[in-house]
Amino acid sequence: MKIIARDIPPRTVWALEQAGVHPLLARLFAARGVRGKDELDDGLARLLLPDTLRGTREAAVLLADAIAQDKRLCIVADYDCDGATACAVGVRGLRLLGAKHVSYLVPDRVVDGYGLTPPIAERVANAGADMLITVDNGIASVEGVAAAKARGLQVLVTDHHLPGPELPLADVMVNPNQPGCDFESKSIAGVGVMFYVLLALRSELRTRGVFDTATQPKLDALLPLVALGTVADVVKLDANNRRLVAQGLRRIRAGAMPAGVAALFKAAGRTASAATTFDFGFALGPRINAAGRLADMTLGIECLLTDDAGRADELARMLDGINRERRDIEGGMRDQALLLAESLFAADGEGVDAPPPAISVFGADFHEGVVGIVASRIKDRFHRPTFVFAASAAPGKEQELKGSGRSIPGFHLRDALDLVAKRHPGVLLRFGGHAMAAGCTVAREHFPVFERALAQVAGEWLAEAALTRQIETDGPIAREYMRIDLVDTLHREVWGQGFAPPTFSEEVEVVSQRLVGEKHLALKLKHQGQPIDAIWFSHTEPLPPRVKLAFRLDADEWQGVRRLRFLVEGAEV
Repeated sequence: MKIIARDIPPRTVWALEQAGVHPLLARLFAARGVRGKDELDDGLARLLLPDTLRGTREAAVLLADAIAQDKRLCIVADYDCDGATACAVGVRGLRLLGAKHVSYLVPDRVVDGYGLTPPIAERVANAGADMLITVDNGIASVEGVAAAKARGLQVLVTDHHLPGPELPLADVMVNPNQPGCDFESKSIAGVGVMFYVLLALRSELRTRGVFDTATQPKLDALLPLVALGTVADVVKLDANNRRLVAQGLRRIRAGAMPAGVAALFKAAGRTASAATTFDFGFALGPRINAAGRLADMTLGIECLLTDDAGRADELARMLDGINRERRDIEGGMRDQALLLAESLFAADGEGVDAPPPAISVFGADFHEGVVGIVASRIKDRFHRPTFVFAASAAPGKEQELKGSGRSIPGFHLRDALDLVAKRHPGVLLRFGGHAMAAGCTVAREHFPVFERALAQVAGEWLAEAALTRQIETDGPIAREYMRIDLVDTLHREVWGQGFAPPTFSEEVEVVSQRLVGEKHLALKLKHQGQPIDAIWFSHTEPLPPRVKLAFRLDADEWQGVRRLRFLVEGAEV
């Protein structure tokens, strides 16, 4: 592992400080590409305009006509947190704007697979809907959209995934990544796309005189859900996404949130009044995702839709229980997958066992709902693009393997799958995704071909330097900033994918170290001559007496007393 300090432009730091930004935050923001204080303005007025997102005007007209004609609308959602929040935003928002008949349907991960398929379209039509609206899916659903249209349904696709070679023939498509769209935030999540459609619809209804600026519904009540889905989907937090998240956090901290969000904070043992992006990514998001992985995402969506606090608490407790089960399953799968991955190692030029350029593993007992999480763990451990496969549990598809992949910087996973598909026609039955995360289905007999083909692409695309894990940090931290109040200041900011949380690096003295819970390393350090506690989660290897660490600042509470500590992210070796 190599620890690298980010470039921190001194003139930008000075300019931010002169504009009133705290000196530590000025340094952190400048290192992340912020050039002026105006970029830190998270007001709603600074959001990108809905008209710049291609398809929103047409979607607004389509939906406004449907509301006026009292049509029955059905939302088809994805089964992850982004899909669940997008569905809840769509249902709540459309009802706020006057739609009387709004239902939803979420595919079953095992039985239905991903996205709008022809059978899903049939179910929507048979339920009596007039219009089908996709959220967080649909851009690749060529056959599903065609089936819906054949049954006489109007189809509105709202999605953010990358399109394939053929686009579906929907009535309207809203996706920042579709050809011809100039929307600046290409990384907006599916829930953000649906929120923008609602903004455009409200504008259209104002134009039609349904209400005016004084009487129009306040869609900002949906922002806590938009923030949660945006962070949980690990999309890049560009300026627009950061504003959406900041607005959602502000409302949650003030107590203005759906009952289900409040219940999830309670079930996770987190404090809503001090909500952070870490709560979204590591507490609430996983509990909602667990429903789609092991049970039925309807539980997650209902939790986000209910206004009954008692019902919300009940559903949140159920989601918490499912998430505990998910962690148990994941632990066993992770251990087995690690052994399978290590069996792929080969001696490098210096006689040291090293992983291949890409890792693909399959376990006969793996659960397909957890393969993505395990792939992420393997990727983090070995710093290689990783796919983990499980046998499909869908009736009649037992010979199909469903895989989920996670990547490393410099390796576009969906493009890699596309190349594998071109080189080995018929091996990939289905695939799709993003640069850093993707999914695919292969026949069990073709798994060895896929494994070799992906490793070959990785070997061609990834230079040796890219195969060495690097941690970007903000360099040393001055003693004057080692304060609990500054930990709270840092936590209140919006951090995440593409706008990394503050991580510092320095050489420290290791005074003592011991294992906690058999899998975490508890440390007592000397940092700049002063004692400080630290914890390295999921790490058991001992450290030398002096070592360069990458760490984040955290507050540990014991018997009502809060103390500063380091959360270790890595060590340079």
